[in-house]
Amino acid sequence: MNRRETDKNGSFRRFLNNIKGRALWITVVYLVIGSAWIIISDILSKAFFEDSSDLVLVSIIKGLVYVIVTGLVIFTMIYKALKEVHQAKQETENANEELLKSIDEYKHLYIEYSNKQSLLKSLISTIPDHIFYKDREYRYISCNNAFTDFHGKKEENIISKNDYEIFGSAVADRIRAIDMAVLNDEKEVRTEMEVFDHEGNMYIFESILTPYYDANKHCIGLIGVGRDITERKKREEEVIYLSQHDILTGLYNRLYLEKAYNQLDNLENLPISVIIGDINGLKMVNDSLGHKYGDQSIKDIAEILKKCCAEKGVIARTGGDEFVLILPKTENKAAYELIKEIAKECNSHLENINNTFYASISLGCATKVTLEESFDKITQQAEENMYRQKIFEYKSQHSAILTSIKKTMFEKSFETESHAERMAVLSRKIGEYMGLTQDEITALELLSNLHDIGKISIDAGILSKPGKLTDDEWVQIKRHPEVGYRITQVSPDLMHISEYILSHHERWDGKGYPQGLKEKDIPLLSRIIAIVDSYDAMTQDRPYSKAKTLAQAKKEILDNAGKQFDPVIAQLFVEKILS
Repeated sequence: MNRRETDKNGSFRRFLNNIKGRALWITVVYLVIGSAWIIISDILSKAFFEDSSDLVLVSIIKGLVYVIVTGLVIFTMIYKALKEVHQAKQETENANEELLKSIDEYKHLYIEYSNKQSLLKSLISTIPDHIFYKDREYRYISCNNAFTDFHGKKEENIISKNDYEIFGSAVADRIRAIDMAVLNDEKEVRTEMEVFDHEGNMYIFESILTPYYDANKHCIGLIGVGRDITERKKREEEVIYLSQHDILTGLYNRLYLEKAYNQLDNLENLPISVIIGDINGLKMVNDSLGHKYGDQSIKDIAEILKKCCAEKGVIARTGGDEFVLILPKTENKAAYELIKEIAKECNSHLENINNTFYASISLGCATKVTLEESFDKITQQAEENMYRQKIFEYKSQHSAILTSIKKTMFEKSFETESHAERMAVLSRKIGEYMGLTQDEITALELLSNLHDIGKISIDAGILSKPGKLTDDEWVQIKRHPEVGYRITQVSPDLMHISEYILSHHERWDGKGYPQGLKEKDIPLLSRIIAIVDSYDAMTQDRPYSKAKTLAQAKKEILDNAGKQFDPVIAQLFVEKILS
């Protein structure tokens, strides 16, 4: 209702209060006029008329005049009063109409406000973030569904209560300190806090708390919005972890190592020993067997280093095959004792029947005894010592690696050491009968042991599969001569038999693999090994076939002479060696 309407209603009320006064006023006027008229008319009548008959007529006329005059006066006064009454009534009706309109408008605004409040409540309740309101006494005024669901409580069990009544003092003390900072300083506060749900699961929440004000800009409470950032924090931790760690081994990386140098380079940590390590034969393994096996070697070495040094300092993988150990408060002698311990663990790893691959690392050490010495210089000295050790151990390392490869080959396939020994015996007999040199016969015996070394790269399930191989499986099988060639090419002691290994599945008719050589283009020793290998395979039980008799084996070799086998060597083998 506006001010004008209020004034009108006030005037009308005042008018109603004066009705009695108006009525009394009209009565008084009527009496005064009537009394004055009677007195004055009587005096005048007696003064001008003495005859009684005239006095009667005068009285009649006087009465008529009195009635007319007083009627006019009363009419005038009553008309004015009634007019004011009518006007007041009209104003009242108008005011009532406007009042009704105002009431309808108020109802409409109230409904609209209620709808907006319901919509806002619904929107807030669907938001996954936790939203809550508190008054200045730290009591909850309202909260959304996410908040109640997380804490396993109904809204009515939260409203009008404080944190001490809901969560207990252990949690409430932390919350109250934050709330006080918001309300006392009247400023926004951002926090990260570990919060437990009603089932005891821990989450990390990022909360924003801000004061809110009434129309007079008085702070009357706070509004809080909390968001679950547990997964984000995990991802952040993963990013930090990955930035400082090597993915393959879980050890620290070069980036972290630079920080470690700066953190440890102080008087309290002297002497500081640095051990540099380089995996032996990793290139040979990667080039010959593939990076899968090379990665396994790296992981095995990393586990050995963790086992020996985890409690003593920082271990980092700084390159493909390179490792660095920083050992604070460690004398040079103690560092070399640790190197011996690592070497011992590597040997134990090889001897363990459950470990199928060789793990070996060359290590060198240097020690920083004064703050003036730079880590760069100490690291360079350790690296030089490591390379001296690697050169010294070179031959024995390669021998051990090849032994490990053979061990893995025998465990993955049906090939056995007895198979290799039988082949060596038969190959020597053929070589001697053909008049080969001692070097060639020795090469034949070595070839008998290593001709299938490339099978280490083939899945064990394919090698022992009892049924027919698929086309893709045959592709893998046919790659093993090339793998064996690469393995022996990187070893100076075996390089001379690498061509024989590459060609031991070639056929006399040119239908073999991998190069499709034919007849005498195939190296002699490869032709001999092809016959001996096939014979031994025929006469032993395999997953895919039963052993043949001696007669059956002889017949099959002769049947394939000039096709698969060198016809001259095949006939010599059957008639001279097997007879």
